[in-house]
Amino acid sequence: MKKIVTLGEIMLRLSTNVGERLSQVDQLTMHYGGAEANVGVSLSQFGFDVYFVSKVPDNVLGKAVERHLLSNGVHTEYLVKGGERLGTYYLETGIGERSATVTYDRKHSSFSTLTVEELDLEAILHGAEVFHMSGITLALSSGLRDLALLAMKKAKELGVKTSFDFNYRASLWSQQEASGAIKPLLPYTDICFCGELDAVYLLDIQQADNHLSKSEKLKYYYNEIQKQYPNIQVMSSTFRTVLSASNNKLQGNHYVEGKLYQSKEHHISQIVDRVGGGDAFASGVLYGIVEKLPPEQVISFATAASALKHTVHGDANAFSPEEVFKFAGNNPGEILR
Repeated sequence: MKKIVTLGEIMLRLSTNVGERLSQVDQLTMHYGGAEANVGVSLSQFGFDVYFVSKVPDNVLGKAVERHLLSNGVHTEYLVKGGERLGTYYLETGIGERSATVTYDRKHSSFSTLTVEELDLEAILHGAEVFHMSGITLALSSGLRDLALLAMKKAKELGVKTSFDFNYRASLWSQQEASGAIKPLLPYTDICFCGELDAVYLLDIQQADNHLSKSEKLKYYYNEIQKQYPNIQVMSSTFRTVLSASNNKLQGNHYVEGKLYQSKEHHISQIVDRVGGGDAFASGVLYGIVEKLPPEQVISFATAASALKHTVHGDANAFSPEEVFKFAGNNPGEILR
């Protein structure tokens, strides 16, 4: 099986039931998840040999995380034990016009203390097809920013494709801080997940002409990013139309070799759990790239994987490639030349 490596924080998620406020409930539902862990779980479901790199406390919660990963087929050899606590976040589930809200409790988490001395990057990355991480990791500590840059450089040195998801979270840091941390990684990035707002506010790219269509604007931004970072081979993102907390429309975008490929628009009218939809999309893109699917099929598969994720509880996808292909219908996406 092809080897994939992801690096990031996995957290305990505590969620309200639909129709409940966090300030009023006396019981919550537990799940484990985090951006890179979610991508890893999805890629394991897709048949890859996935290794997740992180740090968790040496206590019962750390053991529960390990069990969660192993039960989903993800290797835990590089799950470092130590530190004080497992990061936690609280999700107040949205409904109708009321959006979901997230409250983080992750300061001084075990993962935030992870150092390069605790990892053998050469062994971890050896033989991997793809190394994936996100901007959330960079937001958690200066030490992790150093580790992330070293890991990306080592991956490139070993001939491993690198994948980076901007995944900007305003509640974790400012745009200026994020920009300063993300830019040093981009010269070592092959596959990039970013959108229009990332281009404008994190990469300082001049705003597109307002007369352009939404798709033409995105293509403009991707062209400009590739001018600055010609090493980036692929860029992907989604267009999401929020009709209500439980009713969204989703379309995928995939830019490669100067062309923008787009999926059909999925109307997700009864969202069960939106958390992890972007991670499911990223895992779908990576699956398509590793399996060398044509670009129109890559974006069709990835968007279908994301749409399916919205129909199950928890942070991670739980569908096989066959199920995703069947759902997608193998319809080729639109190409904007």
